[in-house]
Amino acid sequence: MHILFTGGGTGGHLVIAKALKEEALALGHTASYIGSTYGQDVAWFGADETWSHKHFYATAGVVNKRGLAKLASLWAIGRAMLSSIGLLRRWRVDAVVNVGGYSAAPASIAAVVLRTPLYIHEQNATMGKLNAILRPYAKRFFSSYFENPCDYPVRDAFFTTKRLRKEVKTVLFLGGSQGASAINNLALTLAPWLKEHNIAIIHQAGEVHLASTQTAYDAMGIEAEVLGFYSDMPSLLARGDFAIARAGASSVWELTANGLPTLFIPYPHAALDHQTANAKAHVDAEAAWMMQENALDIEAIKALLLLDVSPQSQRLLEMLAPHGARSIIQTIKEENA
Repeated sequence: MHILFTGGGTGGHLVIAKALKEEALALGHTASYIGSTYGQDVAWFGADETWSHKHFYATAGVVNKRGLAKLASLWAIGRAMLSSIGLLRRWRVDAVVNVGGYSAAPASIAAVVLRTPLYIHEQNATMGKLNAILRPYAKRFFSSYFENPCDYPVRDAFFTTKRLRKEVKTVLFLGGSQGASAINNLALTLAPWLKEHNIAIIHQAGEVHLASTQTAYDAMGIEAEVLGFYSDMPSLLARGDFAIARAGASSVWELTANGLPTLFIPYPHAALDHQTANAKAHVDAEAAWMMQENALDIEAIKALLLLDVSPQSQRLLEMLAPHGARSIIQTIKEENA
């Protein structure tokens, strides 16, 4: 069957599209993509020739916009939706999979108009506004947080390197490829104490902050492995015994698959505060910890790093099964046989 994937804007959405596309191709299906020229869609998929077809519209989000700016965004989405109707017909699409983000709007609405089966994958514990609008029209709604949860589509490599942690000998500070100032500053504050306790530091500071962060460690005479962008995240997570990270959904579930206990520091400006909701789900399951960026407790963090973290690590290893992407694609196939 021919499955069209749509959505993106940020890596959290696009990594899902990539995982589902790869599984669809592995199972013998055809995959196409519709996204936006804004955000990261083109950077991820513009040169990806494994898509049968792909198209990028000049659409942008409408959240937090007012007046003429909001009207302009809605107009662009409407025009892209009309164009998407033609593309779905021309490409003979059998099903549309929405992975979230504003760039999912045109093709998803086109699917509703054409009565092409629409599937939604919601990454976060707080539902995005577009997905909330489209959910009543979807044939199935996939989520790892809401009712009838499915396994999050995490790459197999994160399971391959999983292990049970107990004593914290290496801590990972994960600010992402762009870096997170709050996590970078926290790492530098904790660094002297970590050195005293023989806890190794691996710090993904982001490309922009790479040089200044390395200089700061050097000035303190502290050995740390400082990284900017790092492509092999499964092997990086495997080296850690404890992580301090943001709480984007894909990051949360990759850490889960690897069994890596984590203190989450949610990005405070995330849409609908979804990172707090993502982290809270794991905290409620007694599988992680969370502190808000404006309320970091240094002494409490030090205490966490001296714990036996095996109970949390064991819970993480039990929370998620592999092959989540395969299960989603097989469900779509079975429902459209």
